[in-house]
Amino acid sequence: MTFSKILIANRGEIACRVIRTARKLGYPTVAVFSDADRDAPHVALADEAVHIGASPAAESYLKFDAILDAARKTGADAVHPGYGFLSENAAFAQACVDAGVVFIGPPPSAIHAMGDKALAKQRMLEAGVPCAPGYLGADQSDTVLMEEALKLGFPLLVKAVAGGGGRGMRLVRSEAELQPGIDGARREATSAFGDGTLMLERLIDNGRHIEIQVFADAHGNAVYLGERDCTAQRRRQKVIEEAPSPVVSPTMREAMGKDAVAAALAVGYRGAGTVEFIVDDKLHHYFLEMNTRLQVEHPVTEMITGYDLVEWQLRVAAGEPLPVSQSQVQLCGHAIEARLYVEDPYTGFTPQTGKVVWWQPERALPQGPRDHGVAHGVRIDDGIRQGSVISPFYDPMVAKVIVHGRDRDDAIRRLRAALARSPLLGLKNNGQFLSDLVNHPAFRNAEMTTTLIDQWLDAGEPLLQAPIPSDADWQVAAVAFAAQNGNSWRANSVAAFDIRLQQGDRVRTLRVRPDASGGVAVALDGDAAQVRVVAFAEGLLRYENESCLRNAIAVFEHNRLHISIEGRSFEFAEVSAFPQADALKDARKARSPVAGKVTQLRVAVGDTVQEGQQLVCVEAMKMEMWVCAEGAGQVAAVNARAGDQVESAALLVELEITPKET
Repeated sequence: MTFSKILIANRGEIACRVIRTARKLGYPTVAVFSDADRDAPHVALADEAVHIGASPAAESYLKFDAILDAARKTGADAVHPGYGFLSENAAFAQACVDAGVVFIGPPPSAIHAMGDKALAKQRMLEAGVPCAPGYLGADQSDTVLMEEALKLGFPLLVKAVAGGGGRGMRLVRSEAELQPGIDGARREATSAFGDGTLMLERLIDNGRHIEIQVFADAHGNAVYLGERDCTAQRRRQKVIEEAPSPVVSPTMREAMGKDAVAAALAVGYRGAGTVEFIVDDKLHHYFLEMNTRLQVEHPVTEMITGYDLVEWQLRVAAGEPLPVSQSQVQLCGHAIEARLYVEDPYTGFTPQTGKVVWWQPERALPQGPRDHGVAHGVRIDDGIRQGSVISPFYDPMVAKVIVHGRDRDDAIRRLRAALARSPLLGLKNNGQFLSDLVNHPAFRNAEMTTTLIDQWLDAGEPLLQAPIPSDADWQVAAVAFAAQNGNSWRANSVAAFDIRLQQGDRVRTLRVRPDASGGVAVALDGDAAQVRVVAFAEGLLRYENESCLRNAIAVFEHNRLHISIEGRSFEFAEVSAFPQADALKDARKARSPVAGKVTQLRVAVGDTVQEGQQLVCVEAMKMEMWVCAEGAGQVAAVNARAGDQVESAALLVELEITPKET
């Protein structure tokens, strides 16, 4: 199974990750890209790149023929699928084999056996691997699904059999939520995977999500490389992963590892795979599914073992045996990975689109020698660069911050420092939330469950409330606005002037008074602070505040200041004296919360609606968001149709609001 050139059938950070290891081993690489990704980093990083279609994944990254045609054009004789997209598609793996191209992954038969979640669970039951109760039947009628759900009891999960990454999954806690859960899971699964087949599974409430990394070769060898704890999740999507798990003992690790290896061998597995378990409060483990691919969180395993798992994938695909036996696997230290998403955790994790105005992850890496991109225990895998435009077509994860420490506390400290030193500015993101999460007592004390973040969201946990800038932050922002033109104060004025700034919903006026030494006094609510800009160039602001020298990252984009101060990031705007009338929230105008695709339209002109009623569903980055009526009234106009791509703030529905009785 030799090959000489590798095509990476994916995008973003995983495409970049695979390209780097392939080049290290001497393999030329080929990238593929859609319209939206023409200027993406993975395209520039590869030796060759081929355009394969329009921006939607279904018209590019999910097209077998376009990818295999790109391989033919470039002479690539191997395909690495990354994760997501076609990585667990048995038909694509078979198409590669039929075309004479090496598929760098398990054989199609293993993908089929484990890719169908219901079939995989059935095989695990036959193999004696413990599984949670559920329904795996072929009858997919709503009637049968509802009958079986009532037999299982609540809470339960409605899951796509072809799913993964939390897609096509709904948590149902009552009979009233069952039909919407079935409809939503089936719709999302059909959109994401082209297969709306569902299964039911009794939820192990307050459980931990622990998975085992397995690796097998074509010579009958298989090993497990420890476990990863992926319990910190939101809507069944992983947020933080760590290795080893803080609750797994050596005995438990061995038991889960043996079950995972047995699962892999039972289906003739080859390459990298992950067996996922849910663990209850008594530390009993139950099989969830097997992911027949490399996982997003594979770097934490690499950190604690010292192995390059992509290198292992390439060597196994070329017919080489595994480089180690089970007895040689040693785990060292503790690693944590934080997934950086362009979504706003303080408004229900809504996806964000737009331009990255600051992203310089190298600043997070301590100075010193590196090994495979790791500098003193810090590694950042990304698929964006400063100036990139984030579109609504793909997953909102844009980077991963991974750290390795002597122990868990050491790793947490390093992770928080790395997040503070590598802010992403220009789009709202979960960077601050990640830092706060790993410092939360529930995380530090290993008390997380797979549903805790969702419970926090419902309960108004302070962790999910937007950070508020301090008075000092406002004063530094005012200085940055005043100094933005080459450090010369506005019109070289020596007189005091006012700056009116807005951050979020709050507007404040600051009095700026330049002095002869080049500094200023910034007064806010009557309290003045002496601030002097020492240097301000290329986004780096060094300032002196009350005799203390400090640093900030400050970037202007369209007269908006994106600033990061001591790890806290905010966006300030200078308020115009003549605001647009449309700037105020208007209940008569239902606008799209994000750039995305209209998937459902539930009203027509002339319909009567009630306050809170669902009007339009917009999907962006694989997440569905409903636009609801802000008041009772009648639909005056509908400006979108199902299937339309719309911009953020696009006017979707116009209402005539019924005046409230007094």
